[in-house]
Amino acid sequence: MAVEVAGVASLGELERSVMDVLWESDAPLTAYDVQARLERDRRPLAVTTLLTVLSRLEKKAFVSSDRSARPHRYRATASRADHVAELMHEVLGGAADRGAVLERFVGGVSAEDAAMLRRLLAGGEGG
Repeated sequence: MAVEVAGVASLGELERSVMDVLWESDAPLTAYDVQARLERDRRPLAVTTLLTVLSRLEKKAFVSSDRSARPHRYRATASRADHVAELMHEVLGGAADRGAVLERFVGGVSAEDAAMLRRLLAGGEGG
């Protein structure tokens, strides 16, 4: 069951796909670069559509752009791990019973993830 919270989690399907491409790239990408990478997995998208999505993501502070040259280049402002951690904080922060949410979460993790959580809580390296 997916939980959608306001704010950082409010990315549409196409926005999430674009962010996935940007998160997977080590370098800033143009809309044409994003288009080429997305077309591997889905129907073709117009560059104008992607420019609109990138503009929305920039307004939401998910991406930044370098407009010093054309075509403009875009990069994620934070890592995928940072984004997921923020989602987790938002969901937990909105919970009426934080203890129950944490208990359900911890009860559903794998043995490996539980061991990692124990190491992190003890101040060790996570992985």
